[in-house]
Amino acid sequence: DAPCRVVAICEVVDARRDDGIRRVDEKQGANSCKGYRDYRELVTRADIDAIVVATPDHWHAPIAIAAANAKKHVYCEKPLTLTVREGRAVADAARRNGIVFQTGSQQRTEFDRRFVTAVECIRNRRIGTVKRVEVGVGDAPKAYDLVGQPVPAGVDWDRWCGPSALVAYHPELCPPDVHNFYPKWRAYREFSNGFYADMGAHHYDIVQWALDRDASGPCRLEPPEAPADRGLRHVYDDGVEVIHGGTIDCHFQGSDGWIKVSRGAIEASSKEILDAPFDENAWRAAKPASHVRNWVDAVTTGASTICPAETGHRSATVCQLGTIAYRLRMPLTWNPVEERFTGDNADVANPLLDRTPRTEWT
Repeated sequence: DAPCRVVAICEVVDARRDDGIRRVDEKQGANSCKGYRDYRELVTRADIDAIVVATPDHWHAPIAIAAANAKKHVYCEKPLTLTVREGRAVADAARRNGIVFQTGSQQRTEFDRRFVTAVECIRNRRIGTVKRVEVGVGDAPKAYDLVGQPVPAGVDWDRWCGPSALVAYHPELCPPDVHNFYPKWRAYREFSNGFYADMGAHHYDIVQWALDRDASGPCRLEPPEAPADRGLRHVYDDGVEVIHGGTIDCHFQGSDGWIKVSRGAIEASSKEILDAPFDENAWRAAKPASHVRNWVDAVTTGASTICPAETGHRSATVCQLGTIAYRLRMPLTWNPVEERFTGDNADVANPLLDRTPRTEWT
């Protein structure tokens, strides 16, 4: 029901691009949508106001920055970027160009607003002072290890790899057709920060929001000893510990009670925590109809979205720092103002804040 039209699709797999065009034309009329392989052609079109970046993670930053520099408004899927430095570049480009930007962290708006309820209760101190949070997400990434297969016709594999390493093709990374499963590129550090960051970009985002740290982040990371794949601690400057582990999306433990919240349920240590009415001075979240509609409305009004680029960058950073700590298995000190590691082990951790892209695709 949003007041917009889809006029272009960019995709490196012919079958998916053609299927997308067909579906758009069925809704909007024949020949209403044009297909591209190169996003740089699409973002230069003067008749396009906004774009949606729904590629694998390793392509988010180049496309979002190019769109921002072309003065196009952007909806970018989470995690916002692959590296911390890319995230800073995207947030700066959005601000510099004055565009409307929405990160796809839709737990801030959807799922029956369970996460919204949890955040409102926490920020209004219904559970007292937050002491500890458990975040139940998957594993950190690993190096690419799939055995290569021939590249199918209709797949531009070099372009799919883009700014990341040109690895051997495998259909579990990039299926050659329209599919209904989640490809495994999420598991490999060349393209993603693992399933840890894939859902972590959602759940750590809620933690950041609940702790009122949308413009900041943790100051210390304490990884478990190898080979443990759970137990990493993010420690904030006020002593709050956010721990990778647990059986639910987010479990907030406070001095006066607890809240457990997931996409399907929310519960608390007492009925009053969730059910008591808020007074007129309470902190309340915005409640748009949907995440996409929040972005479209902001484009037409010039308002800010509920998860702009800076917020998306900070939430992605929490996950990116976690993957670095798991990779190094060293305690790390983080400066969220300067966005760099300091103190012990900083010399080996800071180089991992960025990657060296294949420049022909950036």
